[in-house]
Amino acid sequence: MLTQAADAVWGGRPGAPRGSLEMYVKRTPGADLLAHTGVHRVFAMQVGREVRVMVLPELVDDVQAQVVAWDVAKQVEEELTYSGQIRVTVVRESRAAEYAR
Repeated sequence: MLTQAADAVWGGRPGAPRGSLEMYVKRTPGADLLAHTGVHRVFAMQVGREVRVMVLPELVDDVQAQVVAWDVAKQVEEELTYSGQIRVTVVRESRAAEYAR
């Protein structure tokens, strides 16, 4: 029991070795996470403590972005074993640039 507690503390600290989340994100491109409408890319960030989901702004509005975040968080909860918590961030961004000559 003490070993399990130590392992949970070790895995939950900043700078912990890469864990199952990175392997999960690498394993699933084009599959479960990308199956959501408008999802463009998925990244594991901050040593596996954050999943960043990039969506296409023309296909996903603000409400749908929240739904995607909730769906991905539920999917991570159900399919992974980890200590602490994993933050799911959906990025919906559009940019416009012009140059003055």
